Amino acid sequence: MAYTAQEHPRIGWIGTGRMGFRLAARLLDAGHDVAVFNRTRAKAEPLAERGAVIVDRPIDLADRDVVFSMVSASPDLHAVATGPGGVLTSPTAAPGVLIDSSTVSTEMSALIRKEAAQRGTDFLAAPVSGNPSVIAAGKLTLAVSGPREVFSRVEPLLAVLGRGATYVGEDEVARLVKIAHNVFLGVVTQSLAEITVLAEKGGISRAAFLEFLNNSVMGSPYTRYKSPALVNLDFTPTFTMPLLRKDLGLGLSAAHEFGVPLPLAAVTAQIVAGAIGAGHVEDDFAALILEQARNSGLPLHAEDVPVDDGLSPRP
Repeated sequence: MAYTAQEHPRIGWIGTGRMGFRLAARLLDAGHDVAVFNRTRAKAEPLAERGAVIVDRPIDLADRDVVFSMVSASPDLHAVATGPGGVLTSPTAAPGVLIDSSTVSTEMSALIRKEAAQRGTDFLAAPVSGNPSVIAAGKLTLAVSGPREVFSRVEPLLAVLGRGATYVGEDEVARLVKIAHNVFLGVVTQSLAEITVLAEKGGISRAAFLEFLNNSVMGSPYTRYKSPALVNLDFTPTFTMPLLRKDLGLGLSAAHEFGVPLPLAAVTAQIVAGAIGAGHVEDDFAALILEQARNSGLPLHAEDVPVDDGLSPRP
């Protein structure tokens, strides 16, 4: 790598969806030199106002010191890395480090690591935990795997993205960390929907029940963060049902590989598939509460009350 931790490397960013746009913006706002590619160029162009260079192909980022990628699924990572015009396909240049923050299979991650090594590019798997609101609050976290020495050198960059990056080991183990995290996310959200509907059917408002829960030892930053959506039925997407179904599938595949039964995850995957079949494709996955209420014979209405999401700074 041609820079020290005290210097600002030249950065490339691939993928400016809901998450990638905001993370690239954090690097720009911190004064970094960032060039950006997105399949739909128009979605990346607002970053030019912050100083980004917008490029037409991933290969145009091949001469960058560090390139981040954040795409939707394994085929997308394969396309932007080694497909036609991929960042690892230039005959004359290759990034010093490729850091992938997508949620993809361990098999695809290992394939890209191998392809990167053949070009002399170090590779880190660095999936994230968070969403756009979490990014805005500076609370995003990352699990990172690969060569520890490479992690140490790019850690100052990762620190710009959020609250902290945890080194979890070599090779692709960060993928399993993220998959396990998202399996838990699905199971907890379905359970939260179930108990909230139970309380409401017994005559308790969702706002009152969730306020109690969030102030108890069972509450968490996550249950507090999701409470406004459950109370006011605002399902503006942060993470959609199809993405959750994909990650539950990855988790169940890993469970099969390692011989670990995941009965709760398997049931949740079926519930999520049913919610998608019912039309909840673009909604946030907190819309699981709508299906739970429908199955319980309970009409839901927005309570239209202010609910603290736990992300805003407290006075």
